Amino acid sequence: MSTWSGKPSVKGSTETMRMFLLTCVSIGITFTWGVEMTYCTPYLLSLGLSKGQTSLVWVAGPLSGLIVQPIIGVVADESTSKWGRRRPIIVIGSFIVSGSLLALGFTKEIVDFFISDKDTAQLMTIVLAVLSLYSVDFSINAVMSCGRSLVVDTLPISKQQTGAAWASRMGSLGHIIGYAMGAIDLVGIFGPTLGDTQFKQLTVIAALGMLATAFITCWAVTERILLSVRHDPRQTDVRFKVVRQIWSTVLTLPPRIQAICNAVFWSWIGWFPFIVYSSTWVGETYFRYDVSADARNSDDALGDMGRIGSTALTVYSTVSFISAWVLPVLIQAPEDKSFTHRPPASIAPLINTFNKYKPDLLTAWIAGNIMFACAMFITPFATSFRFATAIVALCGIPWSVAGWAPTTFLGIEVNKLSGQPDPTARNIEMRDVSVLEMGKPDEESSSSSGGLSGVYFGILNIYVTIPQFLSTLMSGMVFAMLEPGKSPELAHEAHPSETADPTGPNAIAVTMFLGALGSLVAAVVTKKLRYV
Repeated sequence: MSTWSGKPSVKGSTETMRMFLLTCVSIGITFTWGVEMTYCTPYLLSLGLSKGQTSLVWVAGPLSGLIVQPIIGVVADESTSKWGRRRPIIVIGSFIVSGSLLALGFTKEIVDFFISDKDTAQLMTIVLAVLSLYSVDFSINAVMSCGRSLVVDTLPISKQQTGAAWASRMGSLGHIIGYAMGAIDLVGIFGPTLGDTQFKQLTVIAALGMLATAFITCWAVTERILLSVRHDPRQTDVRFKVVRQIWSTVLTLPPRIQAICNAVFWSWIGWFPFIVYSSTWVGETYFRYDVSADARNSDDALGDMGRIGSTALTVYSTVSFISAWVLPVLIQAPEDKSFTHRPPASIAPLINTFNKYKPDLLTAWIAGNIMFACAMFITPFATSFRFATAIVALCGIPWSVAGWAPTTFLGIEVNKLSGQPDPTARNIEMRDVSVLEMGKPDEESSSSSGGLSGVYFGILNIYVTIPQFLSTLMSGMVFAMLEPGKSPELAHEAHPSETADPTGPNAIAVTMFLGALGSLVAAVVTKKLRYV
């Protein structure tokens, strides 16, 4: 049996402060994702890649998730570092993310410093940009994996939904900050101090933000220290131990965890095209239907398209952020029967009536999948960037649920497997359970052991990444058929014969339309969780 030292704790005098510090790293993660999702597709198109080629580059996302998160989860689960199992990886990964972001933003300058030939420099600029993008994806997946596991390790079963909701809120806040900064003219405000283009300045700010938020979380959290791990004496080949453990766990997933993974799989068929291409789609819609002739010939078309897309995603993230605060109040949490709610007598009838019809989290998850599918079905018919922005904004509601529900249900199941007591077995008063404070009498028995959280969350990420491969294949085929050439809006150096026809159907909208079919399947599969 594994042996441990110490107790998990988080600095802070109130539960709100402790939750904020515990999940603060989510701000830096989503800020970075926001910069990448908003600007990297237009950036790659501006370098001369076609949409089909760009879709192949975006294999980096699912590939890094498929490889990094499960392996990092297993390695971290068995780490005996005196600093804890998750925090060292968060720190190292954050430094790699920051360095890779700077290389991505200043790719041309780095290449021009070493290579003078124009054609060779253009090719190497593309190569370095792609490698930097891969490095960002691989390292940030390691940070994200350990950040999620840190929440599960630290919180008890009764607080898993609260922790997941806070992680969703902080993630939405990071998106809001990132997209809002992408929507304003940073060069006009700060001058060329941080770079002479919008994209360069955003990469610098994202790098600093990633380091700052990771430091805050790692400073505030104290982990239990794993002293020793009981190994199976039959496992003598260490080289394949990690793969063997992941594979054996995948084959023997408990029924409810398997059902959660299946629901996530189908939902990401729809979500991946939206996350990667929605901002570019809004920007292209603007250039096709709304832009003036003078603005079409802008010297910084990448910045213009990025700002239009960032504006749409700022509204989307604001909706998601508000939803992350409002929905937990309106939705019944799983495993909350242990609390006896006693509202003031003056409003007791109203509260009791509301609680009677309060939907559960599973119902909200099903409804979110259906809402997202409906929004994606109308994307090919958008002929105004304002209409496109409204569609994107609406998706903030189901995204909030999608980032909150799976981790809540999985966190509960993982803690049950870790031998934690069922919170419904006791009838206690509703109170501020300060489970994060060191030295509480019931902390030893109530806090999450989370011994296998890294493995199970890594497996969940496999079910997130495999549909991304399928979606990438689908989008590549659609792009090859509908827009095989270079971007007419961004690839200004390309010959007109090399650019795609801007009057045909928008390939990104068609891709998101097809992805919505997966979201409908996800709604059906999610409903089956009720009977498992």
